[in-house]
Amino acid sequence: MRQIFQDLKTGEMQLNEIPYPKVQSGHVNIKTNKTLVSIGTERMLVDFGKAGWIEKARSQPDKVKMVLEKAKTDGLSATYDAVKSKLDQPLPLGYCNVGIVLDGSDTGFENGTRVVSNGNHAEVVRVPQNLVAIVPDNVDDESASFTVLGSIAMQGIRLINPTIGETVVVTGLGLIGLLAVQILKANGCRVLGIDFDSAKCELAKQFGAEVVDLSKGEDPLVAADAFSRGRGVDAVLITASSKSNDIMHQAATMSRKRGRIVLVGVVGLELSRADFYEKELTFQVSCSYGPGRYDEEYEDKGKDYPFAFVRWTEQRNFEAILDLMSSGTIDVQPLISHRFAIDDAKAAYEKLDDRSSLGIVLDYTESDGDLTEDTVQLIKAANFEGSKGNVAFIGGGNYASRVLIPAFKQAGANLTSLVTSGGVSAVHHGKKNGFANASTDIDKALDGNTDTVVIATQHNLHAPQAIAALEKDKHVFVEKPLALTHDEINAIEAAQERSQTMMMVGYNRRFSPQVQQMKSLLDTKACPKTFIMTMNAGDIPKEHWTQDPVVGGGRIIGEACHYIDLMRFLAGSKIKSFQAIKMGENDFIDITEDKAIITLSFEDGSVGSIHYFANGGKSFPKERVEVFCDHAALQLDNFRKLTGFGWNGFTKMNLWSQDKGQSNCTKAFMDAVKNGGQSPIPQEEIFEVARASVDIAELLR
Repeated sequence: MRQIFQDLKTGEMQLNEIPYPKVQSGHVNIKTNKTLVSIGTERMLVDFGKAGWIEKARSQPDKVKMVLEKAKTDGLSATYDAVKSKLDQPLPLGYCNVGIVLDGSDTGFENGTRVVSNGNHAEVVRVPQNLVAIVPDNVDDESASFTVLGSIAMQGIRLINPTIGETVVVTGLGLIGLLAVQILKANGCRVLGIDFDSAKCELAKQFGAEVVDLSKGEDPLVAADAFSRGRGVDAVLITASSKSNDIMHQAATMSRKRGRIVLVGVVGLELSRADFYEKELTFQVSCSYGPGRYDEEYEDKGKDYPFAFVRWTEQRNFEAILDLMSSGTIDVQPLISHRFAIDDAKAAYEKLDDRSSLGIVLDYTESDGDLTEDTVQLIKAANFEGSKGNVAFIGGGNYASRVLIPAFKQAGANLTSLVTSGGVSAVHHGKKNGFANASTDIDKALDGNTDTVVIATQHNLHAPQAIAALEKDKHVFVEKPLALTHDEINAIEAAQERSQTMMMVGYNRRFSPQVQQMKSLLDTKACPKTFIMTMNAGDIPKEHWTQDPVVGGGRIIGEACHYIDLMRFLAGSKIKSFQAIKMGENDFIDITEDKAIITLSFEDGSVGSIHYFANGGKSFPKERVEVFCDHAALQLDNFRKLTGFGWNGFTKMNLWSQDKGQSNCTKAFMDAVKNGGQSPIPQEEIFEVARASVDIAELLR
């Protein structure tokens, strides 16, 4: 199947072959009939991609600040790689889709049902159930493709809360503005439309609005005053796109006292207090399709809001727009300016440069071939039979694509299959790194000539995927953590003992060249050590999947495990006991386990503390390791600067760029795979650290 992407570095539109997306609980797989190009949003994305580095930076000053902060702590090289990787990600385009349900999974949508969704421009899309709505029989596919844009207009109008007979100004008569005109008219409002484009003004007239054609020098303030009979308009809906602050000033000036202004588009927001103070105006920014947007519980987990308390969710807004289309109240046929087959997608996107373009509809009905093929061959005649080190990856997220895959490739791995749930990143990173094929079927990673599987998926998937690979007698490298519960750890250990293949966890910090130097120095001291390890982890939203105890396991299991392993490695002794305490509860801070102090004691008498803090400043080094023993000390800052105090023959070891040991870690593992050696991390230490991490996390909850 094919899907449209944009290259963020160049702005180039690409039509790529990707695998059929894996069927997922709570989601609907849909065979596309039509999609609508959103000329506003997609033109903005294309323009951003075509811009140079300086223009990109100017358009996103907040991101520039984050880049500068990262450069201060991690160094220029690591920061450059991170930015380059971000811009290298393919951006799926489109969010207005109509098609037929191929697999409704457990959602209640029956196969063969015609539906709309916010799916991308692709021959098959997978969409969460709360972002899907059934199309009435008398609404054609082309009309239905406008549903999502209509819902954006609808949500802005709901925030205005207009009543019959009120005067409402719509500033910007693009697709959303023209849909808003029709919805407002259906609501019994008098509508005044404003735009620079005479053709769009004429369309607004057809839909019953009075208009101000700015290209003819008409004054919107004079027109609004006459339109409102000198009283000021009741509300202004801004659907325009402009960097100017004048639009907001104009909206405030034409409004009556206690008027309402709602922003759906993108305009300058340097507001004049006097404009709003003297009239007590209300201003609100509308969020996309409506309540539920960007709420993971609603969108991804399918938890609907109670109907009695949230009457209009984004899904119910979809249904309302479709009902208006079904009754003939909304007519979108005059809004269609171009029609293209999916094969001509490049020509369709060239129409974005034509400012007269409105609705650009893409047609998929002539698509042929097997759209449900779950594997795409990337390299013809790839044959790894008889060789060792044939590696398949399950998971192709940011860390896997930016760090792990290049590290395994550099270590001499033969890259067989890259498997991801949606298939998009599998194709992109598979092509880039020389994988033989990309797939959405995990069995492709476990069969054939593959002898080694790397697991880099969400944390709750690590244990079942590791067990499946071990039962196929594959060597397994799991990006930390190994598992989230003791039952999972026990099951993995039992599977590993049965298979006698190698189990490895990506505890890369112990392979850092500076940590190796520390270990060699500490091994000369036959005495207990004292450790202080600080991780200035930084705050992440509590809604992030890593914070979910079921999916991510929390940040102690998911990240602080690195330091439990590192201390275990440097001590060179088994963990004897542990204690842990998190920041105390109060009325101002929502406490999670990511602000905690963990103490470990070891059988040889060594002791140490791990300070895992999410409440520190970004300008402070993210990671610091300090070791004290026998009147000497070592201090490692951010895996760049190692300083020795009181060591004969050693004072410092500084690196030009940060090295957390990922390359050395993967090389050691691949050497063991190819040469039949032992695991670079002893198996008993892997399970010891995993169990300690789970125990400590449970203590902090």
